[in-house]
Amino acid sequence: MDNANFYRDGSREYPVIERNDGIYVQDDQGRTFTDFGSGIGVTHIGGSVREVVDRMKAQLDKATFVYNGVFTNRPSQDLARKLLALAPPNMGGVIFASSGSEANEVAIKIARQYHVETGADSRYKVVARGQSYHGNTLMSLSVSDRPSWSAPFGPYLQDVPRISAPYCYRCPLKMEYPSCEVRCARELDELIEHEGPEAVSAFIAEPIMGTTVAGVVPPVEYYKIIRETCDRHGVLFIADEVITGMGRTGRNFGIDHWGVEPDIIAVAKGLAAGYAPLSAVLVSKKIVAAIREGSGNHMQGFTYSGNPLSCTAGLAVLEYVEEHDLIRLASVRGEHLGRHLEAIKDIPIVGDVRGRGMFHGIEFVRDRETKSPFPVETRLTQRIVDRAAELGLIVIAAMPGCADGVNGDQLQISPALVFSENDIDQAMAVLRRAIESVAAEVMS
Repeated sequence: MDNANFYRDGSREYPVIERNDGIYVQDDQGRTFTDFGSGIGVTHIGGSVREVVDRMKAQLDKATFVYNGVFTNRPSQDLARKLLALAPPNMGGVIFASSGSEANEVAIKIARQYHVETGADSRYKVVARGQSYHGNTLMSLSVSDRPSWSAPFGPYLQDVPRISAPYCYRCPLKMEYPSCEVRCARELDELIEHEGPEAVSAFIAEPIMGTTVAGVVPPVEYYKIIRETCDRHGVLFIADEVITGMGRTGRNFGIDHWGVEPDIIAVAKGLAAGYAPLSAVLVSKKIVAAIREGSGNHMQGFTYSGNPLSCTAGLAVLEYVEEHDLIRLASVRGEHLGRHLEAIKDIPIVGDVRGRGMFHGIEFVRDRETKSPFPVETRLTQRIVDRAAELGLIVIAAMPGCADGVNGDQLQISPALVFSENDIDQAMAVLRRAIESVAAEVMS
């Protein structure tokens, strides 16, 4: 047993992965697994892609580190231009970081600076959503709603106002769409009025909800209402695209499905696709202009911001995605995946399936009619994950507690964008076997 690494879960043994190759990973025991989670929504193009590896090797012979407080480098310049070309047209600048948590911290801080630069110093509050997740650093954890992760650190965290999640399957407001008139989105206006518009800086949301309630897609009207509300009150809209960005949902960015332009976009996971730590914050032209015409500078930098090796990886990944038409294919293959997921609703414990493109969630229930969850002691999700692994398939256990904060089982289905329809067919056949096997045990 490895006692040197202080792992997250001290109760389990962690398999040692020796190599990854495309959509497969191999451990030190020679076992090969199909990765149906792409790490955790990270390895968009699969592992060890030669075009990316060769570009990174070539960069190692040039510059391995550049201090961004004094210098810049070609890979960061080229990648920033590439990101702006993919982004909504209102975006005007890019700030690099190393993780999704860092990106969301930067997004929140740059929103505050915008208001300071424009004479609205009183604006500092960030409105978030229930059942959200934005990262594991202190402010990103503050705007998240994941009590099991945040509870021990309560004294360090900010008190953040929240609106209800657009979680139609278990509506927090006990309403039904469309008769609800998207009440969950309209709550934002009321909450801003309650907090005082002069105090609110930004609203942050995952366009499609992540691992806390995996794959939840808001109604078609949702973000139009959110955008109009933010504009009416002078509040900035931050889109947390750490998971949903860079083509995962079948569009460049998840928010593109709603035809809405955020003020700030945070991206990570698929940006460098696991080849190097990399995240980015895309900032709107109006924010860039306010800072350039005001103080002229910002302090949102880290030692590894714009690291040339990481940015080389990111640029190589995005060019690979473009050359292989993977964003369009993510949409097409995502529909194929969605049909498979709809089909597994014939298994009695499958309560809901949801998602878009190559990002979906499966929620399990003990009783479909009442939507009652299995008790947490059943360990339903982990049993399905373990059974699938025995059959050679890696799936991701999404955060437990989606039903009531404690109980509620779900999987995140987030295959690499390079999965073919045949790959999906095979993976879903294995996943069906795993779910049916565990269902027979828990329903007997």
